[in-house]
Amino acid sequence: MSAVADYKIVRNSTVGSELTEEKAKLLAAKLGVRQLKDGELLVKEGEADQTLFILAAGQLAVTSKDAEGVEQSVYTMKEGECAGTRAFVEQSPRKATLRSVGPSTVYTLKPADFETLLDAHPRLAFKVMRALFRVTHANLSRMNRETQELANYITKTQGRY
Repeated sequence: MSAVADYKIVRNSTVGSELTEEKAKLLAAKLGVRQLKDGELLVKEGEADQTLFILAAGQLAVTSKDAEGVEQSVYTMKEGECAGTRAFVEQSPRKATLRSVGPSTVYTLKPADFETLLDAHPRLAFKVMRALFRVTHANLSRMNRETQELANYITKTQGRY
């Protein structure tokens, strides 16, 4: 992969699903590119880094510490997915650790770089923010569904357990 973000990959990501070729090129120009080796840490839980990540190639393991401080697997990201929406929008510390599974390429977007698009390309900024909302909403819906399934399992209701 190149040191320049590929606008086609951006368009095929969860962040770029609504973008035209022209808008995807504008966004790609703002993205950094990180090449990671197997097991390499991208970001650690608790860090103040507010960068948004788009997985361009490979896989990323998402882990988080449990109540006892033991790192637990949460999810394995696939190409085109993004991570760090909450930290990016809220400017808050990371809630999970991201580590490369095999070699991977990650596009990065810093809040300051994104903010340069607000005045010059407000429709682009709006479409990116709408995509981030959809990603966050999908994650919240999945977590609510999993919580309900767990509650049903514990109370032995609404299913065969």
